[in-house]
Amino acid sequence: MKLEGKVALITGAGSGMGRATSLLFAREGAKIAAVDLNEKSAVETVHQIERAGGKAIAIGADVSKEEDASRMVETTMKQFGTLNVAFNNAGIEGESAYIGKMTSEQFDRVISINLRGVFLGMHVQLPRMVEAGGGGSIINQASIAGMVAVRGGAAYCAAKAGVIAMTRVAALEYARYNIRVNCICPGGIETEMAKRIRRGAEPDPKAVARISMLNRMGEPEEIANMALFLASNDSSFATGAPFVVDGGWTIS
Repeated sequence: MKLEGKVALITGAGSGMGRATSLLFAREGAKIAAVDLNEKSAVETVHQIERAGGKAIAIGADVSKEEDASRMVETTMKQFGTLNVAFNNAGIEGESAYIGKMTSEQFDRVISINLRGVFLGMHVQLPRMVEAGGGGSIINQASIAGMVAVRGGAAYCAAKAGVIAMTRVAALEYARYNIRVNCICPGGIETEMAKRIRRGAEPDPKAVARISMLNRMGEPEEIANMALFLASNDSSFATGAPFVVDGGWTIS
């Protein structure tokens, strides 16, 4: 197993890519701290892990709040004794609006969760990994929206571009401690977020064809597989990089 004996903290673990990653990491031998704003959803993820024979704890936390970010890491350390892997995955889509019509409140909400939340996660995780002395891997959830423009997505695009930049800075600063920091840039993934954006409608084949050269939406498990690569020793020479998993969106 690729993560045997490791401890992984995963935010946004109650659904979508976070849940898929939690389940995969547990199957690969990691103990999981499943963090979500909706603690009931995190508990359900833990139940699924435990039914499969894994070990996990659920933590309710708002990643945009410094005290919650600190508590989720300290709770993980208290329960499992260390922290080897962190997947800062929690995020929201926010409200779509052109810049001239987007309110500052709408902008701030997306930035606070999608960018500040990643910063606060690393702000607490990195020192604890340094103290442990065994290195580690941090994976941040970015997006191809941090690389290309999306109409109505000024806040989301800005946040995800910031995550990519911040990932590079963290990788540069902490390589001396054998801590690798990378980010994933998903394209169109079939999650609850995607369904909310479509307002519950089925994927439009023409729209899917425009954003995926493979003519399909990606699955949360495909992002989980990339996260496993970055968490494991398979990616031991990779740091400071955005890993694009987008079905070809950014080459079209």
